[in-house]
Amino acid sequence: MTRMTVNGEAIHYRLDPQTPLLWALRDASNLTGTKHGCDHGDCGACTVIVDGRAVPSCSVSIGSLEGSEIVTIEGLSASRTHPVQQAWAAEQVSQCGYCEPGFIMAIAALLQSNPSPGPEAIDALPNICRCGAYPRIRKAIARAAAAAAPAAPEGSNRLSNGSSGEEQFSPGNRS
Repeated sequence: MTRMTVNGEAIHYRLDPQTPLLWALRDASNLTGTKHGCDHGDCGACTVIVDGRAVPSCSVSIGSLEGSEIVTIEGLSASRTHPVQQAWAAEQVSQCGYCEPGFIMAIAALLQSNPSPGPEAIDALPNICRCGAYPRIRKAIARAAAAAAPAAPEGSNRLSNGSSGEEQFSPGNRS
């Protein structure tokens, strides 16, 4: 029996402690936004935030998460007002939608730990989009980072809200 907090709610799973978090979330908690992909943690479709870090939920057992705080796509923002969700929609990233929840959660965790990620940090995201929406995903990351950043003083180089963000992540500008 494992106790943890999922999307702000105390949960007591009466499942085998070796049960992957993915299946506890989907089957026992009916949180189906977390997608099943590869069962090895390689594709990122099942990414959730565990104690502030992006984690592939298929490769971690609930027994190892006793006392942890879990956030799924359903708990990120019920009203879809999280900067990453807003940027995802504004940049029209969606295609098939399967990778979306995992990507959004991984990006939210990345921006929480690194509000201005450079190209290397973005390239290190393990998530896979089989539709190839990577250019729009990069634009969404730039937009979300700009939206979440505190207001910059006048005359600074901060991107405007209408900017695509491409210049922020170009190889020649790694600031």
